[in-house]
Amino acid sequence: MKEYPVQRAAALKPLPDPDMLVFGKTFTDHMFLMDYTAGQGWHDGRIVPYAPLALEPSAMVFHYAQEVFEGLKAYRSPDGGVQLFRPMENVRRINSSCERMCIPQLPEEDTLAAIEQLVRVEERWVPAKPGTSLYIRPFVIATTPSLGVHAAHDYIFCIITCPVGAYYKEGINPVRIYVENQDVRAVRGGTGYTKCGGNYAASIRAGERAEEQGYAQVLWLDGVHRRYIEEVGSMNVLFKIGGTVITPALTGSVLPGITRKSCIELLKSWGVPVEERLITAEELFDAAEAGRLEEAFGSGTAAVVSPIGEMGWGERHVTVNGGQIGALTRKLYDTLTGIQWGTVSDPFGWTLKL
Repeated sequence: MKEYPVQRAAALKPLPDPDMLVFGKTFTDHMFLMDYTAGQGWHDGRIVPYAPLALEPSAMVFHYAQEVFEGLKAYRSPDGGVQLFRPMENVRRINSSCERMCIPQLPEEDTLAAIEQLVRVEERWVPAKPGTSLYIRPFVIATTPSLGVHAAHDYIFCIITCPVGAYYKEGINPVRIYVENQDVRAVRGGTGYTKCGGNYAASIRAGERAEEQGYAQVLWLDGVHRRYIEEVGSMNVLFKIGGTVITPALTGSVLPGITRKSCIELLKSWGVPVEERLITAEELFDAAEAGRLEEAFGSGTAAVVSPIGEMGWGERHVTVNGGQIGALTRKLYDTLTGIQWGTVSDPFGWTLKL
């Protein structure tokens, strides 16, 4: 496996209190950097002290948003070791995002090696308290100093890490979500299936409106018909209706979530029927009002599985499973987090021990 040169920080930061971790606020001592130059390709990978990046004001990322990112975690296992969860899936997905955003592909094995090595360098930052982890954020930005709508010639690939606790303050308790009728997140043929910042920037206004009404997340509809459920906030979404788990199909405007994929594979291994298809908001709320919507939950790296206890859509408001986490949702959460933290067996070979 490739080894990159390491420049150690002159002084190490104090570790934060594991009981006081806030998602995405405290960053570790080091980061990974690698440059891309047209004609030379990706080069000069290295681990250096965490520090600001020096960019020209004309760097193309600021003006044309040519950038992509990923998110994964490192977990402290009971034996004191550290492991990753399906990291190659993240490497392949960032390359899928790169292809759509006209960014040069990252070498897969070298990218995985960079993630592994940075986590090993920062191992003391991987918290051991149950429910905590080290969040890993790889990203690529266009750095060519040029004003003009075309692909850049220069890029930086960077990986930063931060210790995290629960993503939602509600923890594993069910959240309230609201169907967004005004804004749309993505359309087929656009960038909805990628992890690019523009997708998330476009979601902020709706999220603010939902929060003002006391909801934790937005339930997005498709951008063309404004009928079909797509995602919930920054997560995929799944519904158990009449014993079958239904999740929106990957039509090009929905992110192919790695946690989503893992949930589907777990459910099928348990013999639970799963359908990946179009589902309208009307079908969903009709099922809820008829008592057939048994459970609902979001899935994603940050929150893993987040149960939904209440949904609003215009004047219609429904409660899911009495506002409590469902048995299947709980089983998925316990199994996934157990595999991730190494407290239950991993029959799928999803974990990578460092």
